Amino acid sequence: MQRLKTRPQFQATLAGGTVSRTAHFALHRLSLTAPTPPLAQADSIGPAPSPEQALFDLPDVWMGAMVPKRWARRAVTRNTIKRQIYTVSQAFAARLPLAAHVVRLRTGFDRKQFISATSDHLKLAVRLELEQLFERASRPEVVA
Repeated sequence: MQRLKTRPQFQATLAGGTVSRTAHFALHRLSLTAPTPPLAQADSIGPAPSPEQALFDLPDVWMGAMVPKRWARRAVTRNTIKRQIYTVSQAFAARLPLAAHVVRLRTGFDRKQFISATSDHLKLAVRLELEQLFERASRPEVVA
């Protein structure tokens, strides 16, 4: 699994569309086209590679996490949530398609319920919700 690092990677993935939502998280996915095999020097003249190929050069599952200050004020909380996102996504990596994914925190966790900036109770709540998010996203599409 590769990690998204640049702003254009995140922007392209967010533009790809939402594939799954829970109460606090949204999962965005950008399907990547299979890279074409390298051509000989003489055959290199032709159409440019697609923007997805330029941003995501390795055919792999790409993952990024967005935890805005608006929804998690303290840095320790943001880092805890990001660690949970990457840990749970690693467990689901084999079931996810070769695409770029971004997990975005879309609402904050109730500060009255989770008083501590980071606690086992918060980590468990985040982990359970992320597992639900990835479970929904990894189901095969039902076409009617």
